[in-house]
Amino acid sequence: MYYLVYGFLYLISLLPMWMLYGLSDFFCWLLFRVFGYRHGVISANLALAFPEKSEQEREAIIRRFQQNFTDTFIETIKLISANQDFITSRMTGEYDVFNQLYDKGLKCQVHMGHNFNWELANVGFASYSKHTLLGVYMPIKNQAMDRIFRQLRSKTGTVLVPATDMKRNMLQHRDKQYLLGLVADQVPSNPEKAYWLNFFGIPSAFIPGPEKGARAGNIPVVFVHITKKKRGYYYLHAQLVTENPRDLPEGELTRQYRDFLEMVIRKHPDMWLWSHRRWKKGWDPKYLPHWIDQVPAPTAAFNPYQSKSR
Repeated sequence: MYYLVYGFLYLISLLPMWMLYGLSDFFCWLLFRVFGYRHGVISANLALAFPEKSEQEREAIIRRFQQNFTDTFIETIKLISANQDFITSRMTGEYDVFNQLYDKGLKCQVHMGHNFNWELANVGFASYSKHTLLGVYMPIKNQAMDRIFRQLRSKTGTVLVPATDMKRNMLQHRDKQYLLGLVADQVPSNPEKAYWLNFFGIPSAFIPGPEKGARAGNIPVVFVHITKKKRGYYYLHAQLVTENPRDLPEGELTRQYRDFLEMVIRKHPDMWLWSHRRWKKGWDPKYLPHWIDQVPAPTAAFNPYQSKSR
């Protein structure tokens, strides 16, 4: 099955970009206009995040998001056969901050969100980085697709670390000068162990691992986001948060990441992955010990997708 799927995708990846973007336009129409893929989830998320925007404004964001979504899918297929020049010409960015940390002999931890095109950012970043890039990933259940994505994501030197047993898998890298890449806006599987704080004014669960790992190893943290210069060309922005996360009070790094992520999404709302239910873990007062925001926690249970008030 792997060779059949890989061979088919490899042949598609050999097509020129103008033809691939034609396929992206077709799949965008088919997926969203014909099949209405996750339209309810996307619309609900945008209504929750931007209640001040009109329906027409949110619909415009949806249309741009849909194009970015299918472009990302097509651009990821292109990476199967893309060479180094293709990758580095299409993913440029601010890498000095990482090289300065490397020259100081420091490791680094990167926190970013589901910001298009994170797959291109992974292979592009590894092409520039002096650090050994460790990419945390969630294994795909389909073995053929999992093998294809592992091969694609590691083609420029990224070392993949399965999220399913991250602590054990990180042991072999503890003496290396690595850069750990984390997509830190994942919804935690266990809300009772999450950090809780407002995100777009809504109680939201954030995974605690990125902050706890940085504080435990006192590893410098850099926030990253991506902007699109034009179709198929991206720029990576990097912001050093702290070289000494142990100096920050508990929860502060996550609060800063929340502020950063929300700021980026407000500036570029079509570049974030709206097709997943970000607030599916509704708030319950039993999570109060894990509330880290600087404003008081809600006193009643709250599920934004079921609320009549928003």
